[in-house]
Amino acid sequence: MGLEQIRKVCVVGAGVMGSGITQVFAQAGYSVVMVDVAEEFIQKGMASIKANLERSVAKGRMSKEDAEAVLGRIKTTLNLEEAGKEADFVVEAVVERMDVKREVFSRLDKACESHVILASNTSTLSITEMASATQRPDRVAGMHFFNPAPVMKLVEVIAGAKTSRETISTVKALAEKLGKTPVEVKESPGFVVNRLLTLMLNEACFLLMEDVAKPEDIDTAMKLGCNHPMGPFELMDLVGLDIVLAIAETLYQETGDPKFRPSPLLRKMVRAGLLGRKTGQGFYVYGKK
Repeated sequence: MGLEQIRKVCVVGAGVMGSGITQVFAQAGYSVVMVDVAEEFIQKGMASIKANLERSVAKGRMSKEDAEAVLGRIKTTLNLEEAGKEADFVVEAVVERMDVKREVFSRLDKACESHVILASNTSTLSITEMASATQRPDRVAGMHFFNPAPVMKLVEVIAGAKTSRETISTVKALAEKLGKTPVEVKESPGFVVNRLLTLMLNEACFLLMEDVAKPEDIDTAMKLGCNHPMGPFELMDLVGLDIVLAIAETLYQETGDPKFRPSPLLRKMVRAGLLGRKTGQGFYVYGKK
């Protein structure tokens, strides 16, 4: 399927990533249907999109009319099959669980026209395994956006074992049309960014566990010593410690390499519900909004 044939996009998932991806497509002029399993998730996702657009208007990045036009291109539904039937391109952005993703891909495969590309926003899971739940493995690829999707320029475009060259070319061209910079990646646990990043974040936890330095000093060292915009503990608190742990566990399980073994401190904090900004406390304490 060529880029010129893509007009209507379906985004499955209205969470932080799903809503962000929906906004990106709508800002690029595409008609988008955002799907989720409950109206409360849809409403929360739409509220996030509206807040992002209002900030852009307030900062002079876009006009009020343009923001309204973006919202006008977004529809929502709880009916996955209905949305899939109308779509020219699909991006799945549901929870990072393979069983859930396989079910979504199986349902999309039945609902969508045979030529439609099914893409996953997974940060680390196997595209090949998701594709095996469909009858179109050559038209399944990874399209991994980074948080916040409307701001971050990178998109990892991942080829599974049976993904066709045409599919990868189309997804890369689509990413460029969205104003993103695609990098092509062959399937490997964690792809490029999370494979490298997880090692750093996990090692920061070991440094803290071994009482080498305090979180704020480790963060300062990485910001000033490596010119990183955020230190590892600030970043983990922003992303969510549960997500960092899940990625580390996937890398460890998939590779069997001890270098990916999650820090016991990271596991303990997740078990304690200290997940970062979203719970009000992680490596740092955050005031209530």
